[in-house]
Amino acid sequence: MQVKRIIPCLDVDNGKVVKGVKFEGIKEVGDPVEFARRYNADGADELTFLDIGATVKSRATLLEVVKKVAAEISIPLCVGGGIRTVDDMHAAMNAGAAKVSVCSSALNRPELLREMADAYGSRCVVLSIDAKRVEGQGGGFSWHAFSHGGKTDSGIDAVEWAVRAAELGAGEILVNSIDADGTGEGYDLELTRRIKKTLAEKFPAVTVIASGGAGTLEQITEGLFVADAALVASLLHFGKTTVQEIKKYAEAKGVLFRR
Repeated sequence: MQVKRIIPCLDVDNGKVVKGVKFEGIKEVGDPVEFARRYNADGADELTFLDIGATVKSRATLLEVVKKVAAEISIPLCVGGGIRTVDDMHAAMNAGAAKVSVCSSALNRPELLREMADAYGSRCVVLSIDAKRVEGQGGGFSWHAFSHGGKTDSGIDAVEWAVRAAELGAGEILVNSIDADGTGEGYDLELTRRIKKTLAEKFPAVTVIASGGAGTLEQITEGLFVADAALVASLLHFGKTTVQEIKKYAEAKGVLFRR
């Protein structure tokens, strides 16, 4: 098995860490700098900072908060939210990001992914797919990529969008299930598996992160057997577990982490 990663996620709005369920009922839960310091000390492999209000409210990423977070950690930091141009990416990288994540801006203008990869390399470009199951007219369902904080259906198939993003230069795909987000019922493994399998056949170097819905150590471990990394938020933010507890449990099941 390849080495896996545990990535705590800080969803930030108005400078505070927030959390909701299925992208609704957003509530403030704490200070991003304090969370970052804790997760860095606890052995997280990376940290993701998503300014969830930036796109919806049409404002720039909170770079001052990003700088404060980056100053507290020694692990790679991924920053997303409100990044619409290579200049925005440049500003985030200067603030301390090791990579950036884009969602709505890439759906609006896919070429942004190529421009970002040309500027900084594919390893610094993460496509975040906010995916939701949509029923088809003839029965059954597919997953669509949503934009603007999960409010707008792009009509684009999420699996096809992941492949297109890889073609354009994205080095990592964050698969964020809107249906599972904050529910504690587990990742959408079916969607994550489809995206991982499809990419492995065409773009084996592109990594996949499972996100949205982790509620138990077993569910996180299941996600790690499908994806290359697992994003975790609620379980950590509310003190239900720690990064070290997650890794200890997963290692006992055969998952490997960096040492």
